[in-house]
Amino acid sequence: MFKHLKQDLPASIVVFFVALPLCLGIALASGAPLFSGLIAGIIGGIVVGALSGSSIGVSGPAAGLAAIVLAAIGTLGGYENFLVAVVLGGFIQLAFGLLQAGVIGYYFPSSVIKGMLTGIGIIIILKQIPHFFGYDADPEGDFAFFQVDGQNTFSEILQAVNNISPGSTIIAVLGLGIIILWERVLTKKAKIFQLVQGPLVAVVLGIVFYLITKGNEVMTISQEHLVSVPVPEDAASFLGQFSFPNFAVIGKPEIWITAFTIALVASLETLLCVEATDKLDPEKRVTPTNRELLAQGTGNVISGMIGGLPITQVIVRSSANIQSGGKTKLSAIIHGFFLLISVILIPRLLNMIPLSVLAAILLVVGYKLAKPALFKKMYGLGWKQFVPFTVTVVGIIFTDLLVGIGLGLGVGIIVILIKSYQNSHFLHIVDQMSNGKHKMKMTLAEEVTFFNKGAILKELDGIPENTYLELDVRSTRYLDNDIIEILDDFAFKAKNRHIDIHLISNRGNVENPESFIEFFKLRPKTA
Repeated sequence: MFKHLKQDLPASIVVFFVALPLCLGIALASGAPLFSGLIAGIIGGIVVGALSGSSIGVSGPAAGLAAIVLAAIGTLGGYENFLVAVVLGGFIQLAFGLLQAGVIGYYFPSSVIKGMLTGIGIIIILKQIPHFFGYDADPEGDFAFFQVDGQNTFSEILQAVNNISPGSTIIAVLGLGIIILWERVLTKKAKIFQLVQGPLVAVVLGIVFYLITKGNEVMTISQEHLVSVPVPEDAASFLGQFSFPNFAVIGKPEIWITAFTIALVASLETLLCVEATDKLDPEKRVTPTNRELLAQGTGNVISGMIGGLPITQVIVRSSANIQSGGKTKLSAIIHGFFLLISVILIPRLLNMIPLSVLAAILLVVGYKLAKPALFKKMYGLGWKQFVPFTVTVVGIIFTDLLVGIGLGLGVGIIVILIKSYQNSHFLHIVDQMSNGKHKMKMTLAEEVTFFNKGAILKELDGIPENTYLELDVRSTRYLDNDIIEILDDFAFKAKNRHIDIHLISNRGNVENPESFIEFFKLRPKTA
């Protein structure tokens, strides 16, 4: 595991700076204690990172669950009651893993997964623009179109234009320039620039800028534009930040409903993220999905037991890890330890980091996920790839992650049905006569199901009278009952239309079969 420490350590620092504001922001957007987001980030890094089979995936509190958490805390009667649902949700995820439910992740089309990555990239950019200019009314980690501050993604940007903070904006621009310069130029000059990441330098510069401009009426960065980690006065107050589940409510039906909701949504987001990160992985490693569910379930049980938010694998942290050169799971684990150590030892120093500098880091992450070249590439692959991709992107931007993916998947299924309709058979007119009749030949596809009924019915009804039809099913491996019944009805009508049928089959050739149903024995058969 320590073989790639020189790559994993710098990457873990970048992931730490990405995760820190998101942990706090998601907790705020969820209506939960701020410390609960940090707990989830720490458990997601250390525990889930150690148990997971993913080399580059990073787990923590998920923005996609924020709305569910916010509603559940209110309906369940408090945060301690909600923690019971988190613990139970973790156990349900363990059951999913044992039941091999991880295979579900493989049934999402590549176009939808790429659309998810691109959509998240665009959302990151749009959501970070206000923070970049020092407008922090909406908490970090709120990725939904309709925000908790009453605005939406685009109206928030318009609000930011009228509320620009000079100090925050200047240090954000400087930080962004450093990150780009570091990546494009300096890392190619010397190895020291590979070990010390540009985002770390930008954050240090941000702290220095805050200290230098403190007290300046124009340039100072006020507290609401800085990271806000809870600062305990002593060990007792630190331990007092932990919450514990109230198991007295475990028998209530609404607790179990919330637990199943958390388990299903968290598992689905995790499996989608696993599929996406595997595609981003330069080494193309494959994550064992059932093991991932077991790791996530364990993480959620532990997180819920000590007051943390629900955990999933998260594409923002994972992509930041990959972009920063992370090679193994050690990067995720170290970032978890960074979170733990920093909130214990240096919370006041963390609270000097301008949110606008962290926004600059996230802007770079978002751009790398949503490069314009990807749109051109997907367009070049044809409409069957481009349409589900585009619908997924637009859906994520204007709704949320799961709704956008659902819309993309729905369009992908429609595309499959259309192509299945078109590719069920091949019909052509043979330029010759047979027994005084025009000869036509229909070749059925390898698999013909009820999806193909419409196309085959249309072709059969369009065959003119006095035709000699060769029906070739030698390549067909599966014929649905619905198709067999259509052929049987056509055999009956063919007599009145003076159509002769010659069935060519691996089971024997038949001239004018009386009954296709009898020939295929009333059920789907290998032709």
